[in-house]
Amino acid sequence: MEIQYVIINFLLVIAIVVIAGRKTIKSIFSKRLNRINEEFEEIEQIENSEIPQFKDFEPETEAVQLSDDVKKAELEVQAKIKRIESFAERECYEIHKEAVEKAGAEILETIKKNVCEIFSQEPYLSDLREREEEMIDDILKEVKLTPGDLTYLKHHDVLYVTLSSAHKLSEEIVNKVDSFTTKMLEEVNGKTSLWVLEDPSLIGGLKLRIGDTVYDCTVLEDLYRYEKSLRRVHIPFELGEDEILNEFTYKAETFKPKIHIYQLGRVITVSDGICWMDGLADIMYGEVIEFDCGERGMVLDIQHNRIGCVIFGEYQNIESGSRVRRIGRIATVPVGDELLGRVVDSVGNPIDGRGYITTEERRPIEFKAPAILDRESVSEPLHTGLKAVDALVPIGKGQRELIIGDRQTGKSAIAVDAIINQKGKGTICIYVAIGQKEATISEIRETLEKYDALDYTVIVAASASGSAATQYIAPFSATAIGEHFMYNGKDVLIIYDDLSKHAVAYRELSLLLHRPSGREAYPGDIFYLHSRLLERSAKLSEKMGGGSMTALPIIETQAGDISAYIPTNVISITDGQIFLDNELYNEGQRPAINVGLSVSRVGGSAQTKLMKQVSANLRTKLAQYRELIDFVQFGAEVDAETAKTIETGKRLTEGLKQSRYKPLDDKYQALLLLAISEGYSDDVPVESISVFEEELYKYFDEQHGDLMRTLEKGERLSKETLNELKEALSKFKKRFE
Repeated sequence: MEIQYVIINFLLVIAIVVIAGRKTIKSIFSKRLNRINEEFEEIEQIENSEIPQFKDFEPETEAVQLSDDVKKAELEVQAKIKRIESFAERECYEIHKEAVEKAGAEILETIKKNVCEIFSQEPYLSDLREREEEMIDDILKEVKLTPGDLTYLKHHDVLYVTLSSAHKLSEEIVNKVDSFTTKMLEEVNGKTSLWVLEDPSLIGGLKLRIGDTVYDCTVLEDLYRYEKSLRRVHIPFELGEDEILNEFTYKAETFKPKIHIYQLGRVITVSDGICWMDGLADIMYGEVIEFDCGERGMVLDIQHNRIGCVIFGEYQNIESGSRVRRIGRIATVPVGDELLGRVVDSVGNPIDGRGYITTEERRPIEFKAPAILDRESVSEPLHTGLKAVDALVPIGKGQRELIIGDRQTGKSAIAVDAIINQKGKGTICIYVAIGQKEATISEIRETLEKYDALDYTVIVAASASGSAATQYIAPFSATAIGEHFMYNGKDVLIIYDDLSKHAVAYRELSLLLHRPSGREAYPGDIFYLHSRLLERSAKLSEKMGGGSMTALPIIETQAGDISAYIPTNVISITDGQIFLDNELYNEGQRPAINVGLSVSRVGGSAQTKLMKQVSANLRTKLAQYRELIDFVQFGAEVDAETAKTIETGKRLTEGLKQSRYKPLDDKYQALLLLAISEGYSDDVPVESISVFEEELYKYFDEQHGDLMRTLEKGERLSKETLNELKEALSKFKKRFE
């Protein structure tokens, strides 16, 4: 009972510190609060301001302009309000976060100070000393030799044992430990060397270390565990004094001290985000470790005499010779619906300033891909809303389609448009930014928010300013987040932007870990790295829930060289590629898809029957056009049939152009492609195709709603429906002329 009263005492001190420090915290951040209030006042001024008056206009000619100006003014006001509210939300979060960190640091210092004073006084000191024999009995029940200890004994014969306490131990306890460990090691033909240490920093209790394994029953370890829980559970400032006291009292009453078992190692060297350690003989690849300073890392290299790991945080805080602790689990990331609409880092921590994320489930960042029998063939289309993609290189749910091209050719634009087009379709989207500028990531987030696509999207950001370790694990963490939804029967679209920078980050880590470089200085296992990442995307069978994860990896080429090492690797892993041509981009083609080098190995299985019908000859016509246009540019004369093919190709090419952030439904795409391929736009000047397209959609929506509803079903058109559609197109052509 006495130990419980001790815990209650210092928890009450915590409550007092929290309550007393609220006013201090508020005064510290008053300037930032005033700044937020000023921004809200600016909103009120904008709302109260009068809309500009427009004079001397003709109602028929300038009414539309007035309406557009009024709408533009309203949109600007709304955008300003939204930006300021977002800023205020982030500022409030930062204030709360800094207040929690400050209060938490003060609380921890107060705890340590008071606990040391309490356990150095009676009756707590005597009570704790009396419990030492009971503690050592409980510890010895848990002691066992690990595989690492047995391996060490084969080479050294002697295993070191250290018994530590805050006060001098009795000979009876020392002899008991010595007798037990000697007998245990004799059974495996080993010897023991017992060291007894007196360490006042332990405050109270006992700690027994055998080899790398520590059996800890000290007050210091309880404080360490309590500190970790305090950092996970955020201080509820909104609660009243009585509620806080009741909460801490309840925790104290239910507190039960126990033995904590963990393994320790030692830092040998640390540099450039890489740490070499010894000890931790039982650790596994991919396991998380924690340093004395609180930073964490992940094991990436295991050798016979040392262990290499990457550091997630600031490696400058880690010193050679410091202790490193084994956490006891492989690297995981939080998953769940709570992540939707958020921007998180490589380990799942929020970085968007919108508050903390609390999830009930975590998944390992490395996970085996679904087995062949657990998969189904790709048969359901995933519409991107881009005419050139859905018609020429269709993407199906569960497919892996590579987007490849030089920088600044619109690769990310295709990915973002695909995300925007998933609105209302029940598809969860995950965008992984690897090595991108923070400004670019912020711009993409704002774009998704503007088009109401952020609510079903998770952004995993490992910016260019981050370490190579964070860039390395980012796509694996994002895939784990996507797998949570996939294995729960949902459809997921994941975009890796881009794997070229991911390969560079992995090469950097591998060479720092002294792995031999392979072709083009890349480690030889870079292919296996990307293959085990992309193989996790699949279409699951009905038995497995029927979910899917569609992957759109992005690769940046140099001067259009798709035969380089990394591009050829990913091309051989994926189910097709969308190649963006630099020349087409410079010509104004958006998206700049090269039909000859782009392919979807799923083909028509990823299209609706309607789209498959209207785009059957589209690729052939475009390929013929590209060949003929190169031929006639030298002034060669052509016959009428060739000239017609060229004119149709020009209009097809113009019709496939599409502005950013304006995805089209499948029915509109099919209608336009049918109109152009059947020659209904032959008399339309090429520069007027965009007007032709807009008027076509408007006409059919207003005059032929029944036909549009038929197209919306996506079924193959019957001969009667096709004739009816052609008749309507003929009427539209006359009207357009």
